[in-house]
Amino acid sequence: MSKPPSEEVVFYEEHPSMFRNQPVWFVITCLLCLVIVGLFVFLIWWLKCKGTTLTVTNERTKLRKGILSKSITEVWHRDVRNVQLNQSFFQRIFDVGTIGISSSGQSGVEILVRGIPDL
Repeated sequence: MSKPPSEEVVFYEEHPSMFRNQPVWFVITCLLCLVIVGLFVFLIWWLKCKGTTLTVTNERTKLRKGILSKSITEVWHRDVRNVQLNQSFFQRIFDVGTIGISSSGQSGVEILVRGIPDL
């Protein structure tokens, strides 16, 4: 008798953080919203953050980018060669960081996301 296929379980799914990743730029953009120019900058930045999703399951890590057009990069955990986690001093204070994942099939980092919370 064969085993039933295992179901993929999501361990982590998050968008990059705006304030916690770049608090100074966030405050400057909010102040510029008073002059309307910042509203467009804030909206584009917000859409870019909401359009980027990092998902980690028990089988793979997936980076999805885009709202109108989509770009999806997947790395299966069995193929992971290198994982890089970086946090600056301020990123450590705000509990965000940068993650990079390389696989054995490619040279260089395949998945790179800045501002991911709860690293």
